[in-house]
Amino acid sequence: MSLQNDLGQKVKDAVKELYQVELPTVEFQPTRKDFEGDVTVVVFPMLRFVKGNPLQIGTQIGDYLQEQVAEVAKCNVVQGFLNIVIEDSYYLNFFNSIKDEVDYGYVKSTSKDAIMVEYSSPNTNKPLHLGHIRNNLLGYSVAEILKASGKKVYKTQIINDRGIHICKSMLAWQKFGDGETPESSGLKGDHLVGKYYVAFDKAFKKQLQEKFQELSELLKNELDKQEPFNLKTAIHNIDEGSNYYSILGAAIKDFYKFDNNIGEEEFRKDKVLSQFRDIDFMTEDVPLKDLIKSRNKFLSIYSKIYGVTRIDEEFTDKDIRIVRNILDDKLTPLVEILKEAQEMLRKWEAGDAEVVALWKKMNSWVYAGFDTTYKNLGVDFDKLYYESDTYLLGRDVVKDGLEKGVFFKKEDGSVWIDLTDEGLDEKIVLRSDGTAVYMTQDIGTAIQRVTDFPDINGMVYTVGNEQDYHFKVLFLILNKLGYSWAEQLYHLSYGMVDLPSGKMKSREGTVVDADDLIQNMEETAEFISAELGKLEGYSEEEKKGLYRTIGLGALKYYILKVDPKKRILFNPEESVDFQGNTGPFIQYTYARIQSILRKADFDVSTALDMTFELHEKEKELLKGIQLFPETVQLAAENFSPALLANYTYDLVKEFNSFYQQVSILGEPDEQKKQFRVQLSQKVGEVIQSAFRLLGIDVPERM
Repeated sequence: MSLQNDLGQKVKDAVKELYQVELPTVEFQPTRKDFEGDVTVVVFPMLRFVKGNPLQIGTQIGDYLQEQVAEVAKCNVVQGFLNIVIEDSYYLNFFNSIKDEVDYGYVKSTSKDAIMVEYSSPNTNKPLHLGHIRNNLLGYSVAEILKASGKKVYKTQIINDRGIHICKSMLAWQKFGDGETPESSGLKGDHLVGKYYVAFDKAFKKQLQEKFQELSELLKNELDKQEPFNLKTAIHNIDEGSNYYSILGAAIKDFYKFDNNIGEEEFRKDKVLSQFRDIDFMTEDVPLKDLIKSRNKFLSIYSKIYGVTRIDEEFTDKDIRIVRNILDDKLTPLVEILKEAQEMLRKWEAGDAEVVALWKKMNSWVYAGFDTTYKNLGVDFDKLYYESDTYLLGRDVVKDGLEKGVFFKKEDGSVWIDLTDEGLDEKIVLRSDGTAVYMTQDIGTAIQRVTDFPDINGMVYTVGNEQDYHFKVLFLILNKLGYSWAEQLYHLSYGMVDLPSGKMKSREGTVVDADDLIQNMEETAEFISAELGKLEGYSEEEKKGLYRTIGLGALKYYILKVDPKKRILFNPEESVDFQGNTGPFIQYTYARIQSILRKADFDVSTALDMTFELHEKEKELLKGIQLFPETVQLAAENFSPALLANYTYDLVKEFNSFYQQVSILGEPDEQKKQFRVQLSQKVGEVIQSAFRLLGIDVPERM
């Protein structure tokens, strides 16, 4: 039992003896720096159970504790706060009990149940980027923290290795690659495949723009006619037409729905559709006034964007964005290179030998590239899942759930779940043609994982916060299907990562590449280290290793010190600062401690007579060390490496204050000198242990 737990029980005993009242809980907090004490009992919550003056109540409880608890040296009460001073002997005995303990703060797993942590889960059409870095660092660190807290953990990812995205890269490589390989190009495999994803996008945009130009020519011709402009031809087949007239009519219809804030069902229900098909847009027919207004606004916006004859109508920037999106949506299916990619996907699904061979080859390039990035980043996995193996899973589960009444079928044959009672909405789980959606796949994959690892009794999904709704639905579905482990599912949701230069965009080829960022961090560490002039006597190989340790440590700490749910603005230069709440500052403190140990001219492991009086700074350090096991458990309970990162920073600040104010190697008293070196050593071990859980290395010298 910890001292705080023991004190809590003694406070309850005191209240029962003094006031004949059972106190349910006792609230503790650290004693404020400007008051004497090591731990403080907050008296005010007791007033709900004990009537009286808080000063008097606190004083009486303090007197009881001094009589009954040997570790309590003295007490004082300030405005309803009972400040307790703990005997030095307690902290010295505590230190003596843990100073030789290997992996202090870690708990060995004795649980039969395991938890699976999923992270990374990239697409195979491009390299990992800055967003993946936060995902990997969070998932890996949470897995390591859970292990240190006593849990059995499996680390996994599902690789999104199929679908239209990889077919786009494959098609572009076929068209523009001229047989290029990672070996012939000197590029990492994932970078090479990503290069062709960008090439596809450029070709697609070019062809899409050509479609816009063709549509604009049609509109110009119509607007230049002397007869009143009539879109009957355009409107006639808006639901099934694929020529430019029908596309233009469909676009105006969608803009009308947006402009008047109505949905498709309401549009059809109110018979606007039939009127819309027959209207002469130059006729001021009163019932269709809103339709005419939307039509004119649409054409006016189109005129502004594409330079056709101007039709005057007021509109906003939002209207312009809506028109662009509508036209993108309508014209995209006509783009030839996209149709070719869709055909390639159909061939893959049909098992076409040539397409499957190309898919395997290009994915193998990507996997080799990913492995290098993971190694450089210092993360690993126990089990890999591939979407190509799992995308058919879940359909049988849905059919079984349909029979049990968990799901229901609509008239078109599609299968849904009604979550309106849970404050959500209806969610499709199977299309009318029997094909699966992502939700179906995730249901099946979760069940498959428990089949593969029967001891799993919980899962953590490390996925960005844009998927919050998806995971709420997934967890509810699995719960309704009756899986007991569904109660132990957690979405480790996190915010976006931005650089000062702006948001990442992968399709435009301006993504913040993970490999480039890692290299940039090493170069930044090299530049700042050279400026500080701290590397005299280092070989070039030692310098290179140190730059990597500092650079990666800066990157990882900067990201992990922030609460996962918060968005991050990542500044590489700021992260490598050797002052403040940064990885390098903590690494430098660790290296400083190792320097002290190297200079010590005695056996640091010597047993000491722990009977001397503690310096205030020694006591504060011991209190900090004592919090480490509790912090590991708290970080595990909250799936938050940030709690551990910021604990480590606080400990390091306390050590540096100790270092500045207390003589260590210069202390004339041999017992105290040896104790201070041992204390420094233990602080270093805790720093190393904490950073190990964050995936960060610490250097012996800096």
